[in-house]
Amino acid sequence: MAEVNYIKHLNAVFSQFSKDSRLNPTHISLYLAFFQIWNYNRFCDGFHVNREEVMRLSKIGSKSTYHRCTKELHHYKYLIYEPSHNPFKGSVIKMLIFSSRVNGNLTKQSQSNLESTIPNARQVVGQPLDLSVPNQGQALVPFNKQYKQIENSYKLELPKNELEVIAFFKKIKAPELEAQKFYNHYQANGWKIGGKIKMEDWHASAKNWILKAAELKTEKQQSQIRDNHRSTESGNLHTIRNKNYDHPL
Repeated sequence: MAEVNYIKHLNAVFSQFSKDSRLNPTHISLYLAFFQIWNYNRFCDGFHVNREEVMRLSKIGSKSTYHRCTKELHHYKYLIYEPSHNPFKGSVIKMLIFSSRVNGNLTKQSQSNLESTIPNARQVVGQPLDLSVPNQGQALVPFNKQYKQIENSYKLELPKNELEVIAFFKKIKAPELEAQKFYNHYQANGWKIGGKIKMEDWHASAKNWILKAAELKTEKQQSQIRDNHRSTESGNLHTIRNKNYDHPL
């Protein structure tokens, strides 16, 4: 496994990009997609790639553009590309270490990477994690599935009952009545924001609910003050909207 300094490598490769007139934005986007996967695999010597996944990361919509730019990056000596033409195996990418370049030339370590090849395309040399490498006939798994599992682990579980919501509202010193309204509202619509988006953090939604309730209360009070002010200026009798007509005159 190569020792790569993340910052130094990117600084060096960006400097090289600015000097290379052969490149266009698609080349750079594709290279950064490969670099992201390389970083995810802890800068191993070589790694398999899923074409659809790389196209999604690099925002490339054409397969021909993807293959052309990958071959050109290989030809321009930014990486080593070994196509497999096998959907169960995936092509192999070996990234060159730009932070080891001196005066624009590759050092011995990087030059050896350029001249070397992977003897067995079914095996990724020096790969520490077996997350995106195919296994005896299995299709190549996009590496972002592991990210989705991590993201799901941070989602806050929905409240088990109304008491849990009331306890949270009391903790943040909010009215119990608002807690009941909040719970009944979202319990009725399946805990979906706007009736469409599934709620991921009900604590944050509850705080927004309280802020919205306070805003509505303030707007109502200001509206009553404006109405009373207009009534006074027009010379009409001073009246209020919430008058109880059950009382005798």
